[in-house]
Amino acid sequence: MAARPKRLSLGQRIKRLRERKEMGLNTLANQTGQSVESLTKIENDEQIPPVALLLTLSRVLEVDSDEFLKDEEEAAHRRVEAVKVRTDRYSYRVLTPEAGHRYLKGFLVTIDPSSDLDGAGYQHEGEEFVYVLSGQVEIKVGQNLNQLSQGESLHFNSSLVHTLRNPGSQTTELLVVLYTL
Repeated sequence: MAARPKRLSLGQRIKRLRERKEMGLNTLANQTGQSVESLTKIENDEQIPPVALLLTLSRVLEVDSDEFLKDEEEAAHRRVEAVKVRTDRYSYRVLTPEAGHRYLKGFLVTIDPSSDLDGAGYQHEGEEFVYVLSGQVEIKVGQNLNQLSQGESLHFNSSLVHTLRNPGSQTTELLVVLYTL
């Protein structure tokens, strides 16, 4: 009996999709707003991209976002030490792995105390709804700063650049629902 072929890593799949479209890294960088260096790290599995970038990559590479998001959730379940996907700035768990080609995607996002997620910010087509389950968060949408505490929510146009920050001394948990086009 033949062994099952090993599934490609997230980075390998992104690279393969990009190459199948005969798209260079520079073109992908210009279409996603990311640097070539950052995309190279992602393709080499040296960096886990945030959800917003996975959504943007799926749109640019013309694949369903579930192609990337579901696998990250499955990989997280296989890890003994955690059931969340950990990026360099926060962790998240996909709450709607069955969403497939649908427009709504739900996530549980956890931000460590005094964490700053500024960087270049996030930007993706559609809308975003954030509900604070615990802790506090600062969400900057464009130039507008929103300060939210437990039980508060925000709905905004996610095609605007937005950043998150946990200014508090306790972990923040957010329910995040994305409506993607």
